[in-house]
Amino acid sequence: MPMTRLPLIALLLTTLLIAGCYTPQGGLMSSSTGALTYYSTAEEPKTIMILDMRNGENIFEMKIPVGKQLVMQFHDESGDDAVYTPDLMKYEVMEIGTSFGSLNNSITVPNAYSRRIDVFIRQGEKYEAPEPNRPLRTDEMGDRPAGWTPAGGKDDYRDDPMTTYDD
Repeated sequence: MPMTRLPLIALLLTTLLIAGCYTPQGGLMSSSTGALTYYSTAEEPKTIMILDMRNGENIFEMKIPVGKQLVMQFHDESGDDAVYTPDLMKYEVMEIGTSFGSLNNSITVPNAYSRRIDVFIRQGEKYEAPEPNRPLRTDEMGDRPAGWTPAGGKDDYRDDPMTTYDD
């Protein structure tokens, strides 16, 4: 094999590896037949549902844990029923940022024309107001140490900034 083909083969392998990455954007060569990735973060915790459009039945629902991603990939004509569930969906819950790995779980699903993927954003963490009797910051007048004055004192300033905190 000539040496000129080696860089070409390396480029081809790199392209193939990047193309299969699990990212919400679908990787380098994304398509509707590729893997679908959904992140669930603290700001946007997600629930994914697959609906059978023929009868309105919910056939799959996953509340993705916060800090995880759900990766799904559909395989045409790999299901167990040629009429009702002809396709196979493989899926896996992974850590966010995982770009490759095996999809070990599977379920048979309707074909692409009979299914719909719904994405819901669940209620995230709620903001809790601070307690009214909480300790105040130390720059409040009542919490300042004895002897403090707005003008400062000789201990607050030193000519050499390198020795400001040295005693």
